[in-house]
Amino acid sequence: MGNLMDSWRYKEPSTVEECDSTWETDSESDEHQRGGEEEDGISESMSPAESGRGVEKMEESPQFGDILESSTRMKRSFYAAKDLYKYRHCYPNYKEPRQLNEYPNLRFYLNKIPLVPDGIFIEEILTKWRGDYKKLEHNHTYIQWLFPLREQGLNCYAQELTQDEIKEFQSTREATRRFLLAYTIMLDFFGIKLLDKNGNVARAPNWQDRFQHLNESQHNYLRITRILKSLGELGFEKFKLPLVRLLLEEALVEGMLPNMRHSALEYFVYTLRQHAQRRTLLRFAQRHYQPPENFIWGPPKKKQIPGASGSIGTKAGMSEAVERRSGKARSPKEGRNLINSERGVDDTGRKEERRVENSKKLQGPAREQGKDRCGGVH
Repeated sequence: MGNLMDSWRYKEPSTVEECDSTWETDSESDEHQRGGEEEDGISESMSPAESGRGVEKMEESPQFGDILESSTRMKRSFYAAKDLYKYRHCYPNYKEPRQLNEYPNLRFYLNKIPLVPDGIFIEEILTKWRGDYKKLEHNHTYIQWLFPLREQGLNCYAQELTQDEIKEFQSTREATRRFLLAYTIMLDFFGIKLLDKNGNVARAPNWQDRFQHLNESQHNYLRITRILKSLGELGFEKFKLPLVRLLLEEALVEGMLPNMRHSALEYFVYTLRQHAQRRTLLRFAQRHYQPPENFIWGPPKKKQIPGASGSIGTKAGMSEAVERRSGKARSPKEGRNLINSERGVDDTGRKEERRVENSKKLQGPAREQGKDRCGGVH
């Protein structure tokens, strides 16, 4: 019943801002607790299959080659934001297909069935495809089997993951072992090597040639997006941060993957489910992004409360607005006290101003009388 009620409450996002909650809980303490930045409603919903096809179309145009950056006024992609919002929230309001518990993705990883349509088993890929960069580049049917998702990809024969299959996959040691091997094969294809069980990565010995290829063959950015999503679905969420951080550094700092920077910021970063991790990556990117005025992924500008005049009115108005949102009511007296306290005026200083003003009023008649005595004119 609880899950049913949750689906009734779901409201389909209609703007990029509604999709992106990265900065809603913005707090520097989040980063400090993790070692700082330098350390590392009801409505008709789009199904994951439709969402996947939508983002693929988008990635074939604005994601590639930083086409959006040629515009004088850059804008966030709503399609990308919506797709990744659904992914991070486990596809709310989506009903999984009714089917027998055949677990095709798990069976593929257990070497019991081949991928369709090529008829290739996982063991052949793991033992013979490593380093075969032409095959990895030009074959477009294996990636959906190696990195399954809860959404349909371009290979219509590859089956979507279900929640039950995800649980079974994560608890099967042989499947997770092969999944990590498949991950290392793709990293090597990109010019990256896996360093440890925590997901830390670095440049591989072949990084120069592979980075040049990766910078030019930008359809691979869609593959990276899929790999990051699949890591999160199959129990390797912690592997995302090191990989995205490395790609951002190569794109923005080292300048080896300049064509990737828009994809990394618009897609890769937003596969991470933790707000603090996304903030850490975006703050890092903002420090190195050129030109800085085109950086559109930072925290939204704070809006001034309508009807407020000056900084004093803004502060008091913001406090009142926050309390209205939190459901706390104020008495008129409390409201006046709040405004007075937030004006930051010292009580002693205000008393001194009133004393001087009263003194002037009392001295005025005396001065006029003095003028009369000295022959002054009324």
